[in-house]
Amino acid sequence: RDNGAVPCTIAVINGVLKAGLTPDEITQLGQLGTAAIKASRRDLPYLIATAQTGATTVAATMIIAEMAGVQVFATGGIGGVHRGAAETMDISADLQELARTNVAVVCAGVKSILDIGLTLEYLETQGVPIIAYQTLDFPAFYTQKSGFNADYQLDTPAQIAALLRAKWAMGLHGGVVIGNPIPDKYSIPNAEIDGVINAALAAAAAQQIKGKAITPFLLSYIEHRTKGHSLASNIELVCNNARLAAQIATS
Repeated sequence: RDNGAVPCTIAVINGVLKAGLTPDEITQLGQLGTAAIKASRRDLPYLIATAQTGATTVAATMIIAEMAGVQVFATGGIGGVHRGAAETMDISADLQELARTNVAVVCAGVKSILDIGLTLEYLETQGVPIIAYQTLDFPAFYTQKSGFNADYQLDTPAQIAALLRAKWAMGLHGGVVIGNPIPDKYSIPNAEIDGVINAALAAAAAQQIKGKAITPFLLSYIEHRTKGHSLASNIELVCNNARLAAQIATS
C-alpha cells in the first residue's frame, strides 16, 4: 500500500478461488497450517468440487491471478528442478505454469534447496525471461548470489514494467521471473546455509519424504537447524519482494 498498490492475497477458501482475502480469511488460512492442502494446478478442480481450503503454490497463484486480471505478484521463491531429478523426475509444476500463464513473479530466486542451474536451464528451454533486479547474478533465496547469471539485469521497476508490456503486447504468452536479492542484513552466508541444506536433504532421503511433502519438510528442517534465522530471513525477503512487485505494478 505504501508503494501505491492494492494487496491481493490469493488462496482457495472453502472451495472458492479467492483473489483478495479478508483479514479473517488470512487468519483462517494461517491457523489451518499444514492442514490446508498445498494446491497446485492439478489440485484446483478437487478443491472446488469438495469445497476445501488450499494454500496455493506459485503455479496455482498464477492461474487465479490471471483469472482476476492481476499481472504481477510477489512470493518467497519459485519451485524448480529438485536435486537428484535425473532419478526422481521431481520438477515443480511452477515451471510449466511460468511458460503458459501471463503473470510476472517477483521472488528472491529459486529456493536454494533446489538445483538452481537446472531450473534456469529448464526455464530457458520454455522461453521464460529471467530478470535479476540491480544485479546480473541470479539470487539464491537465503543468499544474494547463486553463481548463475540471469538473462538480463534491469535496474528500475519502470524498466521491468516496460519489458512486461512489450512481451505481452507481442502475444508472447507466459510469465517472467524477476529475481530480487534478499536485503544484505537478512542474508545467510552461503557456506552456512549450504551445510544445513545438505543435512536437510539427507534427512529427507533417510525418511523417504517425496513429492509435495518434501519442500515443507526441508524448509521446516532448515528453520530448526538455523534456530529460526531462516524463517526471519524468509519473512523479510517476502516483504522486500512485495515492495518491488508493487513498484512494478504501478509503473
